[in-house]
Amino acid sequence: MVIAGWVVALGLLAWLFGGQLDRQRNPNASVVSQRSEGVVETVLLRNRYGHYVASGSINGHPVEFIIDTGASDISIPAGVADRIGLKRGPAVTYGTANGFIQAYQTVLNSVTLGDIHLTQVRASINPQMTERDEILLGMTFLKHLEFTQSGNTLTLRQLLGS
Repeated sequence: MVIAGWVVALGLLAWLFGGQLDRQRNPNASVVSQRSEGVVETVLLRNRYGHYVASGSINGHPVEFIIDTGASDISIPAGVADRIGLKRGPAVTYGTANGFIQAYQTVLNSVTLGDIHLTQVRASINPQMTERDEILLGMTFLKHLEFTQSGNTLTLRQLLGS
């Protein structure tokens, strides 16, 4: 009986600790936006590693984004693209910090982050991104927004009707 108690206690601790690590990696798992007249504003918190990671969706499928102002496109790992049913378009070559890579163009019907919603957004499917399922949310999304960073927060603003 004592052994069973220890097993249950250790299992519960592992479950609680795992949830804490997930919250430290993605403090924006439940993105909240505020609407005021003509503006949608979303505030993201920086994670413990210094990145802005947030949950969102592509074409209605839940995904996890890393905000990347240095990425020209939204860059989607090939495994994620296959899971959510994205079609590969023409091959393109991109220069990255790790050299040149070949990726495939695609267009996303919808990209959502909190209440910020864009349609028909250019993206690329990257077969070299294999270690993680996080999507680089690059400038093809961010160029439609105003954004400012202050301390450990990143504020994204979508002006409606423009």
